[in-house]
Amino acid sequence: MRILMIAVNDPAGTLGLFKRALDGHTGHQCRVATLETRYVHAWEKDLHVPDLDAAGLDELEGLLRNSDVFHFHMTADEHLELGPFRPADFLAGKALVHHHHGHPDFRGNPEKYQEKYRTLGRRNLLVSTPDLLKKLPEARWQPNLVMVDEPRYTPAQRTAADWAGPLRLAHSPTRRDLKNTDELSAIARRMGDAVALDLIDDAPHAQCLRRKARAHACFDHMQGYYGMSSLEALSLGLATIAGLDDWCAGHIQEFTGTPDLPWLTPRTPAELEATLRDLAADPALRRAAGEAGRRFMLDNWSDAKAVQRLDEFYNTLQ
Repeated sequence: MRILMIAVNDPAGTLGLFKRALDGHTGHQCRVATLETRYVHAWEKDLHVPDLDAAGLDELEGLLRNSDVFHFHMTADEHLELGPFRPADFLAGKALVHHHHGHPDFRGNPEKYQEKYRTLGRRNLLVSTPDLLKKLPEARWQPNLVMVDEPRYTPAQRTAADWAGPLRLAHSPTRRDLKNTDELSAIARRMGDAVALDLIDDAPHAQCLRRKARAHACFDHMQGYYGMSSLEALSLGLATIAGLDDWCAGHIQEFTGTPDLPWLTPRTPAELEATLRDLAADPALRRAAGEAGRRFMLDNWSDAKAVQRLDEFYNTLQ
């Protein structure tokens, strides 16, 4: 199938990763059209409308005409203006997919989207994390992915001495209010020299990955689910901390086919502090948790496996 992904902005770089995985592991052809860049993360671009010249706009028009699937992300739909074009003018013969990634309007007003899709008869619905199934029960969970064999997602070579010393802890919050950053920072202050916190704030993604690769552990958040930060850290072989709830863990176990999940899962600040103190006191624990995370990604959550689920979904479209 010829797939055109359409979004205002690429959420956490996931669309570029899906494109590469679809092109590399399936028979589908995928392109990505975006309108805005946010923060300074410098995600990989494909058809970024503000950058297109006349030839680029001609290419975009051809894709709007000839694609088999319009795959809308976050709040985008057929009325989004892509320069001089609107997908609504090219819907004939297209399968339409709506894919939600936890945009604040969706989290705050899920009934609006439920009613919209009922009214329009839209049934091809995806969400990026299991918690969002509670907001859109008719949807299917499509796991995000990272390219586990690429150097940027591969663990750094370490000796036993590299795991020793103060706990090097990475944290890369896009929005601090949603990532328990204040609680983490307070714990790090109490722990003093036992922990070296690298708070990666609004940095280019390539730099973010390089800084994470030097860490022993990574804190995602304690919101009950996981983010892209978790997948990156697991692939990089870091001890990965996210407060998964039973709902999220159960869906992950079903997708991966294993009950053994590698996350460290504190749900409260007190539990998080205890987890960090354990890691700070025991370099062997850091190493074992990191190695378990890397094995988990290779065996259970590779880009090839995650995109297979999307391939299967596309093949059900009418």
